[in-house]
Amino acid sequence: MSVVIAIDGPSGAGKSTVSKELAHRLGIAYLDTGAMYRAAAWWVTRAQIDTTDRQAVAGAVRAMDLSMPLDPFHQTIFMDGDDITKAIRTPEIARSVSTVSTNLAVREILVSRQRAIIHDAEDGIVAEGRDITTVVAPDADVRVLLTASAEQRVARRAAEVRGGTDAQALALTRGEVIGRDAKDSTVVDFTEAAAGVTTIDTTNLTIEEVVQAIIELIPAERRPAKRGES
Repeated sequence: MSVVIAIDGPSGAGKSTVSKELAHRLGIAYLDTGAMYRAAAWWVTRAQIDTTDRQAVAGAVRAMDLSMPLDPFHQTIFMDGDDITKAIRTPEIARSVSTVSTNLAVREILVSRQRAIIHDAEDGIVAEGRDITTVVAPDADVRVLLTASAEQRVARRAAEVRGGTDAQALALTRGEVIGRDAKDSTVVDFTEAAAGVTTIDTTNLTIEEVVQAIIELIPAERRPAKRGES
């Protein structure tokens, strides 16, 4: 029986790392909805569309040919046949993505795509993002909000994006993380758990501890066999 696991939370809380490992462990699909917004921002920027022109941005996003991978450890993202996996993770895209992700028409388009992907995942899926537990998949079997201290979140994102946590990397990353959270919070609440959503503070937990905590939330009758089990 398939299971849908929705994981929400702010930047750097550990959503992607935990979700990938969880999907791998359970042998089910993985959807990074944040990457979809980054891809949209890249597409709009490449087309030289003014990101404040909400109608033009929505039209471009509606027409984009985006291919999202569902294998947790093979996350090659294609746009119109081009590999944009690395391109969407640059600091430049990080700074521009909020303008696109707060466009309500864009959110409607991408939420529709996300729901379709989740619906079609026959063996189950772990979907992660900022509004998964409340908007995209409010009926998921397991809904989790991951949090962490601001210092830990900034350090994690600096290591991911800039390859280190020295003072300069932290300073450059802090504005991106805190700034994006502030902007995105104007259209979706990803800091407070909605009714039925379990909050897990990852600040002092290992990846394994967080993954195990989420597995234990899966109803026994919907729990996929772990890899290596028959």
